[in-house]
Amino acid sequence: MVLGSHKEAGNVSTTPDGSSLERGVSDTPGQHDSTIESKVELGHNELHRGLKARHITMIAIGGAIGTGLIIGTGQALAKSGPASLLISYSIVGFLVFLVMGALGEMAAWLPMSSGFTGYASRFCDPGLGFALGWTYWFKYIIVTPNQLTAVSLVIQFWVPRERVNPGVFIAIFLVLIICINYFGILFFGEFEFWLSSFKVLVIVGVIILSLVLALGGGPDHDRKGFRYWQDPGAFNTYIMTGSSGRFLALWATMETATFAYLGTELVGVTVGEAQNPRKTIPRAIRLTFYRILVFYVLSVFLLGMIVPYNSPELIFATTKVSGNAAASPFVVAIQISGIEGLPAVLNACILVFVFSASNSDLYIASRTLYGLAVEGKAPKVFSKTDGRGVPVYALGASASFALLAFMNVSSESKTVFGYFVNLVTIFGLLTWISILVTHIYFVKARRAQNVTNEQLAYVAPLGLYGSYFALAMCVLIAIFKNFDAFVHMPDKYGDFDYKSFITGYLGIPLYLSMIFGYKFWYKAKGILPEQADLFGGKQKIDDEEAEFLAAQQARLLEKGPSRFAGMYRLVSWLF
Repeated sequence: MVLGSHKEAGNVSTTPDGSSLERGVSDTPGQHDSTIESKVELGHNELHRGLKARHITMIAIGGAIGTGLIIGTGQALAKSGPASLLISYSIVGFLVFLVMGALGEMAAWLPMSSGFTGYASRFCDPGLGFALGWTYWFKYIIVTPNQLTAVSLVIQFWVPRERVNPGVFIAIFLVLIICINYFGILFFGEFEFWLSSFKVLVIVGVIILSLVLALGGGPDHDRKGFRYWQDPGAFNTYIMTGSSGRFLALWATMETATFAYLGTELVGVTVGEAQNPRKTIPRAIRLTFYRILVFYVLSVFLLGMIVPYNSPELIFATTKVSGNAAASPFVVAIQISGIEGLPAVLNACILVFVFSASNSDLYIASRTLYGLAVEGKAPKVFSKTDGRGVPVYALGASASFALLAFMNVSSESKTVFGYFVNLVTIFGLLTWISILVTHIYFVKARRAQNVTNEQLAYVAPLGLYGSYFALAMCVLIAIFKNFDAFVHMPDKYGDFDYKSFITGYLGIPLYLSMIFGYKFWYKAKGILPEQADLFGGKQKIDDEEAEFLAAQQARLLEKGPSRFAGMYRLVSWLF
């Protein structure tokens, strides 16, 4: 699914459905940060490519740090306790690393502008590519109202829902993100670049502050250490008591952990479209591992040391929200330590986090639908753009689903947040499953066609076995993540929680019906390993890469190294 199908690699970054995150890399090798003014011609419709390389980089990084880490961890901590939180985030983090490795192997071999769907249709089955494109759109039209729900949760720190209905703030933020998306790609790119940069700085600051508080550096000078692992305990119980209850609490957080990591795969797709994939792909996968360790595992480890899972100041740990209850456990940690004024400041920063996430999510959703229409997999009306290159119909259709956030008007925000987490997680898991299945078929195809590991620029760390393991775990999580919907809880919903069941499993029948419906309608057949197209377009990509490297070397010899080269390498390594 391409916005720039005339370019098979090098200067078009795509969303995983294949629609383009318009990268600003000029056709001239070596000009990394110039804005592309070219357009994709679609009759009288055209999409401007106005994002610069720095926009793409920071949007991808910012997309991996969002609501799941800052707010979702509070829900998971309250339900399971600090040890379960650490275990679940570590397990899912390892699965993400395997998914990224699988994606990286395919992207390094053949960097296609059609993204996930291109690999699925080319190496596995056209029906899988079709379902994957739509699944990714479903994910982003649901995650946008999810972010708006998070807005209402964050604002309740200052304004309880009894005073002002959350629908007021949701309406304000919804209008803002639609306007930003409508104003055009140049405005959006610059705006999101600075927001994403701000998010990275804040999360690094939060990690450092968490360590300081755990070691007794706060105003209370209380060296907490592992006190909260003893009282109230390292493991909470859920539904049952004893060891069974602790295991169920651990498993219940697997969904929240998965939700937190969704979006990480965008970094892999962006790097997979780079002009020098043989160098950038291995580095990207290694750095993804370190990002997981620092941003996620270290964050939740420190969080378990500074916030008890039964804190009354944590929204998800209480049945009745107090006036100063916070959605983010990091805000609660600051409140407990007694730092004056900082809880409100951090809560405001988190509000910016959520606003940035909702803004970029709506952008990706609109471009995903546009990309589907370009390939004829969605109604053609969604491929139409206005004079500024904005796909207004795709934007309008995607934004209309954000109205689901107004469920907060009649239901408690933390309950609605849980419903959206259910939906987003299942669509995200189906995306990961599709990537892993495609990688398995890719490995079988290259073995059948005698393409050895030595011929690949990058090989997934655990190879085929890693993809099988990750696939089995993703399927297991997808099937059993909402097990509590079947548990008898008369004080909550009775014998069967139909709301949790529907939101938790709706994606599976949709996904399967799209695969088999496409195969039936178009009489499409699966691709045999011997017939998979591993080499189509590869020579052109290799030639472009060689040209780029030669031009880069020539420019370096002519001008010498940049004064900022060292700083740029440091930032690249960190992020």
